[in-house]
Amino acid sequence: MEEAVDISVDFAGIRLANPVFTASGTCGYADELADFTDVNALGGFITKSITLKPKKGNATPRIVETDSGMLNAIGWANIGLDKFIEEKLPIIEKMSAAVFVNVAGESIDEYAAVAEHLAGEAAIAGFELNISCPNVAKGGITFGTDAVQVTEITSAVKKAAGEKILMVKLSPNVTDISVIARAAVEAGADALSLVNTFTAMVIDIETGKPVLANKTGGLSGPAIKPIAVYLVNKVYNEVAKNRGIPILGSGGIRTASDAVEFIIAGATAVAVGTANFIEPGCAAKIVEGIKKYCVRKKITNIKELTGSLGIG
Repeated sequence: MEEAVDISVDFAGIRLANPVFTASGTCGYADELADFTDVNALGGFITKSITLKPKKGNATPRIVETDSGMLNAIGWANIGLDKFIEEKLPIIEKMSAAVFVNVAGESIDEYAAVAEHLAGEAAIAGFELNISCPNVAKGGITFGTDAVQVTEITSAVKKAAGEKILMVKLSPNVTDISVIARAAVEAGADALSLVNTFTAMVIDIETGKPVLANKTGGLSGPAIKPIAVYLVNKVYNEVAKNRGIPILGSGGIRTASDAVEFIIAGATAVAVGTANFIEPGCAAKIVEGIKKYCVRKKITNIKELTGSLGIG
């Protein structure tokens, strides 16, 4: 008889059935994966970025595959706050997985306005503050690479979010990610999400021009996983551990083994992103794979794994 394994986690004060999320931008707003997998089998779901007004996003082409990954320059294409409330909230209200809304905007006021409008919605567990998107001219990474601006925007959105959990999504495109993480936590972040994509470029050698209309895009997928694991461990040790701040780790996760790496490095939970495009049901499989790993290693509670990295 197999020993029972508890893979539930406490994430900034809310209990998740398991530590696996979908990553923003890879699973739509709520129901797009319903035909392929049971989203409610996951611990959490993060919506596509929502802005105050609808956005068309960047010109095409805006996605290109590369070795062990992909570049995207979607540019926050989304239906806007009003339509999200009208069309998607009724679906979210029926979900048992914890739903976080990825919040975006061109100004601090826009970010705060989106959070404020949704702060009273019981179906929403919290917000993921997107200050790390590298594919927009205004907002996104322009806020996330300077500690002073991180402090200002985190503080403003935390105030607008009311009782909701505020998770700040960090960019790896900085000199020292721990400096940015510390600024976010000190300004009121309840959790940290890392990492977002790496700014990158693919060139068509026949035309001598970038493949993406935006010229650059965000690199995601297996190519970035070892760097993402390192950055999660760095932020865990230097910022999050002593403050009791949970980390949502992401970057190239395809399998349970990948997820376990992030958890050992210091992540309380993990988010599956690019892999959803290849296998829409992979996140649910990762949940089962984590359970099997724990059974094999005789781990009765997944908390034993978080930050358990042995050095030397």
